[in-house]
Amino acid sequence: MVITEVRIKLCEANSERLLAFCSVTFDNAFVVRDLKIIEGTKGVFVAMPSRKLTDRCVKCSCKNHLRARFCNSCGARLDESRAMRDTDGRAKLHADIAHPIHSAAREQIQGAVIKAFSEEKERAKMPGYVCTYDDYDYDADDVPVSYGSVVSDMSRGTKAHGPHAAPKGTHFYADSPAAKAAAKGDDFGAGIM
Repeated sequence: MVITEVRIKLCEANSERLLAFCSVTFDNAFVVRDLKIIEGTKGVFVAMPSRKLTDRCVKCSCKNHLRARFCNSCGARLDESRAMRDTDGRAKLHADIAHPIHSAAREQIQGAVIKAFSEEKERAKMPGYVCTYDDYDYDADDVPVSYGSVVSDMSRGTKAHGPHAAPKGTHFYADSPAAKAAAKGDDFGAGIM
């Protein structure tokens, strides 16, 4: 695994602990976005992208975030101690979407991100600084060389097939363009916008 790019988006100075967002690209082929750089009690660390954990209301089965005190649907009072606790006794409210499997991978990612964060802070002090975090649109000339080989490998096992049969059933009106095209035997929806 080779980290080929790290992009940083610095946060406003009024943010207490959140210093920046970042994305990490591996082998010019796979990107993980929305990692967070956070100022912790033991220094700066990288938090992996995560989602809020939910559970269901015992009364109506509606999903609710674990911090919710009342159900979003029926308004019933929810048990505030329903979240799982970690070894320190803190409620587990989020789950990682993507994360390293072992500590060596975590250290590699964190080292690259912290280095890029330091460099980005220095660049931000320069006149004319522009953040490139959201600049993910590739032109045809900017696509990494390995991308073309990946696409050609993917297309080798495919072949073109004939048109699909006309839809069956009464799920569209008989005078609609799709119905007229289907009645003629044309491709379904051809020319319809």
